[in-house]
Amino acid sequence: MQVKRVETAPFGTNAYVIICEEEHESILIDAPGEPELLMAALEGTRPKYIVMTHGHVDHTLALKDIATTLSLPVAVHSSDAPSLSVPAAVMLEDGDILELGKVDIRVLHTPGHTPGSICLLAGGHLIAGDTLFPGGPGKTGSPSDLRLLIDSLRSKIMDLPDDTVVHPGHGEGTILGKEKEQFANFLSRSHASDLCGDVLWLEH
Repeated sequence: MQVKRVETAPFGTNAYVIICEEEHESILIDAPGEPELLMAALEGTRPKYIVMTHGHVDHTLALKDIATTLSLPVAVHSSDAPSLSVPAAVMLEDGDILELGKVDIRVLHTPGHTPGSICLLAGGHLIAGDTLFPGGPGKTGSPSDLRLLIDSLRSKIMDLPDDTVVHPGHGEGTILGKEKEQFANFLSRSHASDLCGDVLWLEH
C-alpha cells in the first residue's frame, strides 16, 4: 500500500491518494483544490472512489470537477452529505470497510469538527481529516462540539497502536503515540467551560 499526500491551494489543504500497489486500485481522499494536480496523482492507477472526510469547503472545492471528469462515485458520512457540491453515491457509517484491491480501509466516524467527520484507517495509517492534528484536535465551533470531538478521539482513535501514522487535513503528519501522551496530559487538567475553537493539548 502507498499513501501520497498532495497539498493544494488555495487553502493549504491536504488530499491523500491511497494505492493498492498489487492491483493498482486507488482512492482519492478529499478534493480541496487544484483538480489537475489531484488527477495527476491518480495517474497510473484505477481510481475507485472519492472519499470525503467531511464537507467543509476547504476540502471540497475541486470535488465537482474531479467527480465529473473521472466519473467517480463520491463517498461521505450521511451527516455531511448535504454540504457537498455533488450527490454522494455511497453513504458511509462507522465500521464500514472500503475494499481497495488487497487493502481494507476502515471508516471511523469521529464527529466534533463536523457532525459527519470521519477518519480512515488503512494498515498503520490513519487519514484523520480535520479530526486530529499534531498537538491538538480539529477546530470546534462550540464547547459541546469540543466535548464530542474529545469523546470521538477517546473512543475511536486513542486505542489504536502507538506507531500509527496520522495524516491530517492540513500540514505535516504525526505519530499517534506522541498524541496519546499529550491527550492524556490535557485530560488530566481542568478546563474553562467555554473552551472551543483552536485548542492545543499542552496549552489549554
